[in-house]
Amino acid sequence: MQPTQPRLDTKRQELAGQYARLMRRLSLTELAIVGAALLVLVFGGVSRKLSYFLPFSQPWAAALYFIILAVGLGIILMPLTYYQGFILPRRFRLSHQKFSAWLADRAKASALGFVLGLAVVVIVYGLLDRFPDLWWLWTAIFLFLLSLLLTRLTPTLLLPIFFKLEPLGDVGLKRRLMKLAKRARAPISNVSTINLSSKGTTANAMLAGLGTTRSIILTDTLLQKYNSDEIEVILAHELGHHLHRDIPKLIAVQAATILLGLYLSNLVLGASLSPFDFQGIADVAAFPLLLLSIAAFSLIITPLTNAYSRYVEASADKSAMELTANPQAFITAMTKLTNQNLSVANPSRWVELLFYDHPPYTKRVSLANGYDVKASKRR
Repeated sequence: MQPTQPRLDTKRQELAGQYARLMRRLSLTELAIVGAALLVLVFGGVSRKLSYFLPFSQPWAAALYFIILAVGLGIILMPLTYYQGFILPRRFRLSHQKFSAWLADRAKASALGFVLGLAVVVIVYGLLDRFPDLWWLWTAIFLFLLSLLLTRLTPTLLLPIFFKLEPLGDVGLKRRLMKLAKRARAPISNVSTINLSSKGTTANAMLAGLGTTRSIILTDTLLQKYNSDEIEVILAHELGHHLHRDIPKLIAVQAATILLGLYLSNLVLGASLSPFDFQGIADVAAFPLLLLSIAAFSLIITPLTNAYSRYVEASADKSAMELTANPQAFITAMTKLTNQNLSVANPSRWVELLFYDHPPYTKRVSLANGYDVKASKRR
């Protein structure tokens, strides 16, 4: 007798639709609030007046402006952050964190983001002041190198701030996953687990780090509810990115996007000197305009980068089945993840185009159902 295969939970799908709509509305509300604040600062003349109280040389004037802006927006967005980050996940049973633990995590994330943001502002405005003609190029190079550094430090420095990492205790599963990585020609330093169950109910797996820090990381929630075949095929998807050299490609796309965005921002800053009476593109009063131009470009380009990301993810799905020759395990794993993580299985076409960086469940399962195991073995 064949074991019962998991199916999509219709009640979970109703909840997933509600949750996704609420989260999109809250994200758009946050975007609108931040955008409105920046517009008022620029077009209301507030930024110009504020700059009078920052009579420092660059980049220290920009650093102080960033601190004021970050604190101000943090206070304004605090109720929204609390509702979006604490109330909703608990209401939909995706989180069971106590408020004190959630607050501690928020404090750590905010502190980390604040320090990184402040460092970026200091570097960028130092470059703006010193290289006004080519600051955008040097800034793009700096941000590219910073992203590589953060990627490398993810498993060894960043993740341990929020989760407890331990070596995978299942020796058999570890050996199986390491063999899979070897077939994918992906050098792996170790296989670890994180205690996600201490905070939430979702499940995931990742290939994190670069070079000697590259590691397989599984959530304990994945180990609790998924069999070895399902875990293997989930990881095989991540290894598919390595096989296709997707990481260098995505890094290149990200670098090109950053470069173009900064170059266009440079044009915006140059065109704004006369209308807003800025003293130069490094004028601290133009700081919110720089943020606005970058945000506007990101908003416009996101559907395009999402489309490329969906293409890359679909290719990784195909690789997962080629590495494991087990499309059925892929289907059951995707079904379980969709139910457990409260994902919408079949979003509208417009929602997919605008917001999804992965193919939705229905398309991933359709790909698996059309995969020919016998033909794959003959190749």
